[in-house]
Amino acid sequence: MVLFGGAVSVKGIAFLTFTVFSIAAAGYLLGKVTIKGVNLGTAGVFIIALVFGCFLYSNLGSQLMLGEATYVSNALKIVENLGLVLFVTAVGFIAGPNFFRNLKKNFKSYVLMGLLIIGAATVVTIAVIYLGQESSGLTMEEFKAMAVGILSGALTSTPAFSATKEAVGDAALEDLVAVGHGIAYLFGVIGVVLFVQLMPKFEKVDMQEERAKLTAGAETERKLPDNLIELDGFGFCAFSIATLLGILVGSVNFKGFSLTTTGGCLLAALVFGHYGRIGRIRIVPGPGTLRVFRELGLMLFLTGAGVAGGASFVRYFKPVYFVYGFVMTIVPMVIGFVFAKYVLKLPLLNNLGSITGGMTSTPALGTLIGTAGTEDVASAYAATYPIALISIVIASKLMIQLC
Repeated sequence: MVLFGGAVSVKGIAFLTFTVFSIAAAGYLLGKVTIKGVNLGTAGVFIIALVFGCFLYSNLGSQLMLGEATYVSNALKIVENLGLVLFVTAVGFIAGPNFFRNLKKNFKSYVLMGLLIIGAATVVTIAVIYLGQESSGLTMEEFKAMAVGILSGALTSTPAFSATKEAVGDAALEDLVAVGHGIAYLFGVIGVVLFVQLMPKFEKVDMQEERAKLTAGAETERKLPDNLIELDGFGFCAFSIATLLGILVGSVNFKGFSLTTTGGCLLAALVFGHYGRIGRIRIVPGPGTLRVFRELGLMLFLTGAGVAGGASFVRYFKPVYFVYGFVMTIVPMVIGFVFAKYVLKLPLLNNLGSITGGMTSTPALGTLIGTAGTEDVASAYAATYPIALISIVIASKLMIQLC
C-alpha cells in the first residue's frame, strides 16, 4: 500500500488507530475527574494528547519506517481537519435558530458584550505581541503564532485555535499555536468556571430572586413544522451540503483575507440553522446528530492538534506564557462583568450567562446552570456565543496577518 508518498504497512495504520482511540479513552477518563464541581470534560482529551506528543509520540514514531511515520503524521493532520469541520459546522447549526433573531433584538446587551470581551482580549494579545516578543527568543512570526495560540486557549476557543493554525500556514508555526493553546487552556477552563461559581457568593444575591428576573424575559424557542421532508434519517445529507458550501465560501480570497474552512463552515451552518428548511425540505440535522458530531469533531480535532503541539511543547515552553494566558482570561472577563453590571444593568444571571458566551466557555455554562439551578441561563450564552465566536476567529486571523 502506498499513501502520502511512502510505503505504509498495516503496522502504520494500526499505530494511528491505536493512538487516536488511546488518547480519546484516557482523555475522557481524565475529563470525568471532578474536584468541587469542576472538571475538564472534553478538554481532558487535549491534555492527554499534549502529554502523548511530549513524551511518547517521537519515540514510538521512530520505531516505524520512514514511510509509515510520514503516513501517521499526515493522517493525524487529516484527523484534525475532519474534526474541525464536524465541530464548527455542528456549532453553527446549533446556534443558527437563535443567532440572527438575537442579533436584532439584543444588540445593546448580549451582542455588545461579545464584542467587548473579544475586543478586550484582542487588545491584551496585541500588547503581549509587541511587548513580549523581544525577550521571548522567537522571531516575530513565531511569537505571534504563540501569542494568538495562547489567546485561543485563554478563551477556550477551538474555532479560534483552528483558524489561527490555518492562518499561519506553516507546520512549525502551527505547532507553536498548539503549544500556546495548551499552555493557556487549563486555566482558561478553570478560571471562567470558578468565576461563575464565586461571583454569586461575592454579590450575596438571592438566587431565587435572580432566577425570577431571568425567566421574566425568556424567549420561546422557534419550532419547525412536523411534516417536512427529511433528506435522510440522521440529517447527514443536510450537514454535508452545509459543509461543502462552507468550504467553498471559506476558500474565497479577497485581498489576502479569507474566512478559511473554519469561518466558512460556521457561516454556512448558521444560515442553514436559521432558516431550517427550503420549502418543505428540512435542512437541519436533528439535535442528537448535532451533539454527536460536535463532540466527535471536538475529540478528533483536539487529538490531532494536541499530539502535534505536544511534540514541540518542551522545546518552546516558558513559565511567562502561563502569565500571558492568565491575563488574557481574567482581564476580558472582569471588564465584561463590570460593563454588564454598571452600564447595561443586566441581572446577575444574565450577566454571567453572557460572560460564559463571550468567553466561549461551554464548561463554564454547565457549571453556571448548576449554580443557578436553571437552564434558562443558556439563553444569554446562546445570544452572546456566536458573536464572540465569529469575532475571535476574525480577530485571530487579522492579528496573524496584520500585526
